Amino acid sequence: DMFEKAYLLLGSNRGNRSEMLAKARELIDEQIGNIIKSSSVYETAPWGFDDKVSFLNQVIYIETLYNPFCLLDQLLQIESYIGRIRTSKNYSSRNIDIDILFFNDYVINDKHLVIPHPRLHLRRFTLIPMAEIAGDYIHPLFNRSIEALLKECNDTKEVKLFVPGKTS
Repeated sequence: DMFEKAYLLLGSNRGNRSEMLAKARELIDEQIGNIIKSSSVYETAPWGFDDKVSFLNQVIYIETLYNPFCLLDQLLQIESYIGRIRTSKNYSSRNIDIDILFFNDYVINDKHLVIPHPRLHLRRFTLIPMAEIAGDYIHPLFNRSIEALLKECNDTKEVKLFVPGKTS
């Protein structure tokens, strides 16, 4: 199979969050490769900093012809393109964040790119959507499934299914 397989995490807590995720998926599909699977969208309390607006997160599984570094470049371009569709003058939180969680079963430690994502096992907002579409995926460094990592995760932040049109 000539395709590379990658899991990506999409996140937004600015502007029309659902629209930001939709735009990211559309551009990824157009410019990077086929989206094979998408998790549900989850709403999450901000992680690591305080913000009144919660995040929407989603994990997608893609097939691409890009290598990990080209993939990163393409994703950064998409981020900055969507980020420039500004809905406010506030630059601190991003309209969209796209992280590479896994790329094949590669382990990469580069100053610009670390794969698997170094904090994914600490965050329920990553593990829950990932478990939804690939619970038996084995983390290449820990040699444990996503399901197992989720069971062991001590993160207490609330992660709940996002229901569009319903304010929390």
